[in-house]
Amino acid sequence: MNLPENYLSDDAVLLEQIAQGSEAAFNLLFEKYWDKSFTEAYKRLKDTDDAKDIVQEIFAHIWINRQTLNIKNLTAYLHIAVRNKVFKLMAKQKSKHPFFNMLDSFSGNQSMADSNLLWKEFLNAYEALLQSLPPKRQVIFRMRYQDGLSTKDIAGQLGIKRKTIQNQLGKAIDTLKVSLLRIIIIVFISLF
Repeated sequence: MNLPENYLSDDAVLLEQIAQGSEAAFNLLFEKYWDKSFTEAYKRLKDTDDAKDIVQEIFAHIWINRQTLNIKNLTAYLHIAVRNKVFKLMAKQKSKHPFFNMLDSFSGNQSMADSNLLWKEFLNAYEALLQSLPPKRQVIFRMRYQDGLSTKDIAGQLGIKRKTIQNQLGKAIDTLKVSLLRIIIIVFISLF
């Protein structure tokens, strides 16, 4: 169905057409709101891949559920959907990597008298634990957390699936979390 461009620019009409299975209307809606939704997700996450993933999930949800969704205000719907997905991702990452937050707060306490020595001991223990990981897992962990590469970039460079990268990171973090938590507790007790 070919409709005038100004007719298709109205969100309600686009949503109605999408509900009827119009890929052209979906593509117009996608193009109209992709940048704004991506920018909103990126501002909160500071990670291009995660922001893209979130926005794609939202638009995929709209397409998959096009016949049952009842969206009255698309701008508000997208804003809330992006915000909720960002919060879920952040909560998941925080619960998965709690010891990284402790490391950040610990490194800020280096001005105390004995902390430089304790910090060096901690870094030595951390490095020894990293070196005890299987070689591929160690490389993936260093690429992600020391080089700051995204899981997508790591997957591309190593020629393996992104899901494999995520699994290896999860296993590395679980190993490090258990071992480093004891060391961090000892260091914190020593500092205070």
